[in-house]
Amino acid sequence: MAVYTDVSDEDLDRFVALYDIGRVLSCKGIAEGVENTNYLLQTEAGRFILTLYEKRVEANDLPFFLGLMEHLSRAGLGCPLPVHDRAGRALGELAGRPAAIVTFLDGQWVRRPTARHCALLGEALAKMHLAGRDFEIPRPNALSMPSWRPLWERSAARADEVSPGLAADIEAELALLEANWPAPGALPEGVIHADLFPDNVFFLGDRLSGLIDFYFACDDALAYDVAICLNSWCFEQDLSFNLTKGRAFLAAYQAVRPLEPAEVAALPLMARGSALRFLLTRLYDWLNVPPGALVRPKDPLEYHRKLRFHRSIRDAAGYGWEAR
Repeated sequence: MAVYTDVSDEDLDRFVALYDIGRVLSCKGIAEGVENTNYLLQTEAGRFILTLYEKRVEANDLPFFLGLMEHLSRAGLGCPLPVHDRAGRALGELAGRPAAIVTFLDGQWVRRPTARHCALLGEALAKMHLAGRDFEIPRPNALSMPSWRPLWERSAARADEVSPGLAADIEAELALLEANWPAPGALPEGVIHADLFPDNVFFLGDRLSGLIDFYFACDDALAYDVAICLNSWCFEQDLSFNLTKGRAFLAAYQAVRPLEPAEVAALPLMARGSALRFLLTRLYDWLNVPPGALVRPKDPLEYHRKLRFHRSIRDAAGYGWEAR
């Protein structure tokens, strides 16, 4: 369970008393997530999510995250809405950590997405990209390409403990991406989610009810967000790429926000880069599990195998993209 900070009943009651949401009825830790401590909070006013932001999250970034959720909600996108206390604040402090309460989003995430789910995701992602165009708080991507080498250097000496030859393979891939990555501004940029895995997308029946967990959101190339979703939604459990899912996702995205020719051309490289980014962060987490955290690190080799697939792709047609 991703609960790094315990909260006493007394501290919780005092914190919730600052809000107009009634008394605490129950509070239960949530297993999903590895960055922050999350609780399902039940009060007299209903269900909420209580998040305590851990040390890996910069406190200065929190106004961006909370403001973005409010901005997207006003634009009609389904997402949690921060709850303000009686003093008008969306951010407080609990158990020595910055903390916020957000509304509960109905629905559940799907463990085996279908092509229909991928199409709904593509539509929602494109709408999010359009809605974020006039969001005024900037936040550079802390995990963009220039950050990958420093991150890699923190794990390089032990990488072959995870898989023999992994270190040399990552080093070669990183050098290639550093030499070929698009310069800032070369592709359309805006607010991206940057972590839109299936467990961050909720469905109610046959409709998408909303997006959650915006704590990696930032400004970057929109095509990079598309590539992250190809990696996280369109591979099967045996790590084969499902072309039908890729086609459904890209067609639905394009119906809302058509990709520019430069974005289409860059998609294979974006997919390789996003695969390496998650390989590196997973590798670091695999080798450095926080003491006392009841959380299972995710397998970095999943993204190593996905990276190998992307190396075989010559152009965006390999992901199901079709010219309109």
